[in-house]
Amino acid sequence: MSVKRKVLEAKTDQELEYYLQENNKFVPQASQFAYEILKLRGRIFTPEDTERITLMIEKKSEEDKIIIHQNHKKAAILIYISATLGIVNMILFPDLPFSFFSIFVAIIVLGFMFGIAYMISKGSNGAKYILLVCMIFGIIYIPFILLTITRTPIVGIISLLQTALQVWAIVLLYQIPKNKSE
Repeated sequence: MSVKRKVLEAKTDQELEYYLQENNKFVPQASQFAYEILKLRGRIFTPEDTERITLMIEKKSEEDKIIIHQNHKKAAILIYISATLGIVNMILFPDLPFSFFSIFVAIIVLGFMFGIAYMISKGSNGAKYILLVCMIFGIIYIPFILLTITRTPIVGIISLLQTALQVWAIVLLYQIPKNKSE
């Protein structure tokens, strides 16, 4: 979140003091700006106050950092690969009618997959639920994949590979510990 220094400069000294209190609701940058503005206005801080404020800002900065688990990164790569294989499958599938509607649906589905991969790469835990629901609905598609293997083996094998990559990604995402300390 971005804080505008000019907005804080318009506040009174009393209002800026709230930014320097322990357990305030403000972002670390706002507290830092408030501290600097008060110093410029002539407020003298004791060494203890300076240390307390510095520690508070550092602690809040650490809390605000988004920790992206290694499994998020691995799962995102798997979903990106799966979506890319979807493009290859779309090109190789001989029975795909190249109408405006089919191309539009394919673009929407691929965009959805790339979007999920992006969300996962940013550490979103909600994306794993979306992916799981999609996979559950995708179970309906398995007989079609098996039929496709007999008609167009390359397309069927790529579809199975996509499914395997997505299942692997879901497994990785559900192995991420719930709390950040683990």
